[in-house]
Amino acid sequence: MKAMVFAAGLGTRLRPLTDDRPKALVTLGDRTLLEIVLARLRAAGVHEVIVNAHHFADQIAAALAAHGNFGMRIEISREETLLDTGGGLKQAAWFFLESGADEPFLVHNVDVLSTIDLARMMAFHRQRDALATLAVQQRQTARPLLFDTQDRLVRRGETRVASAQRMERMPTLEPLAFAGIHVLSPRLFAKLREEGAFSIVDAYLRLAAEGERILGFRAEGASWRDLGRPESLRAAEADLAAGRISLSGAEPASY
Repeated sequence: MKAMVFAAGLGTRLRPLTDDRPKALVTLGDRTLLEIVLARLRAAGVHEVIVNAHHFADQIAAALAAHGNFGMRIEISREETLLDTGGGLKQAAWFFLESGADEPFLVHNVDVLSTIDLARMMAFHRQRDALATLAVQQRQTARPLLFDTQDRLVRRGETRVASAQRMERMPTLEPLAFAGIHVLSPRLFAKLREEGAFSIVDAYLRLAAEGERILGFRAEGASWRDLGRPESLRAAEADLAAGRISLSGAEPASY
């Protein structure tokens, strides 16, 4: 199975930690965020990964080489200019289409730490024959996505307050927070008309409006953390030290 790790961002929210390194090489405990995500993917059955890189890309390449790519096939998709999530994914299309492959694949943000069951999410995607499946949860977010009773993406929501007011008129739609983890069918690439830098979520919204099956996988009960800010990283460090969280499913392996 294949996967992509989004790691090309400038990591501005994590400054000053990212003044001299990419976000992917910021550490939690004694491991980098990139290593933690790669170990989680490997535990889910992924053995081939492409990582997009821009900010301090050479450091990412050197870190992977120093660890023998953690026993996986890992390619780097270098972005001379930032392409955002949609453009970055589209540039990496060759990796998922080589040899005429048509197997679904995972996409994972490098700064997300969660216990979301990736294998169950993949099974959900296959069973529902989705074009794209997004891990979603009921939690506070400034950018909710609205899903219908069949788990289909309908449109973008407003803030929680605005969404609640509008939901009185559309009670069958539910605002949910996207967790930064996706399962995609390679069929998606032929439908991405957008060019240059663009958000993959914007493309999902367009495709959903055109009748494509863009689904939400409800990951209720799973823990989830965005490690993109120093305060959230410090909180995770404290919880890790106190045993309130673990890196279960992301343990170091004998590579």
